[in-house]
Amino acid sequence: MNIVVNEELKAYIEPLTPDEHDALERSILTEGCRDALVLWGDVLVDGHNRYGICQKHGLPFQTVQNPRFQSMEDVHLWMIDQHLGRRSVSDFQRGVLALRKREIMAERKARSATATDTAEATPTADVPEAAAALPAPDPLNSREAIAKAARLSSSQVVMIEKIQKQAAPELVAAVKSGTISINAAAAVATLPAEEQVAAAVAGKDELKQAAKRVRELNKRKPREEAPSDDKAHAETAAGAEGNTDELHALRQRVAELTAENTELRRQVAQLQAALPSDSTPF
Repeated sequence: MNIVVNEELKAYIEPLTPDEHDALERSILTEGCRDALVLWGDVLVDGHNRYGICQKHGLPFQTVQNPRFQSMEDVHLWMIDQHLGRRSVSDFQRGVLALRKREIMAERKARSATATDTAEATPTADVPEAAAALPAPDPLNSREAIAKAARLSSSQVVMIEKIQKQAAPELVAAVKSGTISINAAAAVATLPAEEQVAAAVAGKDELKQAAKRVRELNKRKPREEAPSDDKAHAETAAGAEGNTDELHALRQRVAELTAENTELRRQVAQLQAALPSDSTPF
């Protein structure tokens, strides 16, 4: 039998760790290859590790065809669903797979909408229906749906999205290996890339310390921002108080000038009264 190993499919799902691969190899050497390899035509879809181990030791194996695949996209979705159901897959990897499935479903939906618009504008023709197509996967159109598919909480999905978008490759590798938790990795991912790399290279303890520093900083920020608000209010109050003082000073000055003017008028009146009635001004 000619079996084709597609490297893209082989790498599509996170590979086994060395320890996991060794455990699988011991199991096959003891009990044989119990699960059949899944093929699409002559392309190997599921069972790359089992196939490699059987080839290495010259052990027999069974194969089964899945004729319902219509495209490589169908293959990817099937692979994702298979691994989402396996207990050996880590929480982080299940989240990554569920998010990947959402992307595929979104792209498929967009193409379907475009195809529908095109079909409505094009005269129809008799086209035979595709036989035995795979049923449509459940749409993952909400964070809650993604979390349910990955058997995670919605907050874990948010953190995994943050890690995918912001984490340096070294930090992602640390999460995959279990060196750092999803929660801690999401915190470290907010640091500049060079700091992430330095913490990942330094090891588990430094990663924990980096996550701790980020959390403490985030706790302090609200307390630091509050005084700034108080300061703004104080400055506003001070400004208002300053305006009030200035207005009071102006009113006091007006009162003084009015009093002076009144006094001058009184003095002029006295002078006029002291002059003889027939006197002529100079």
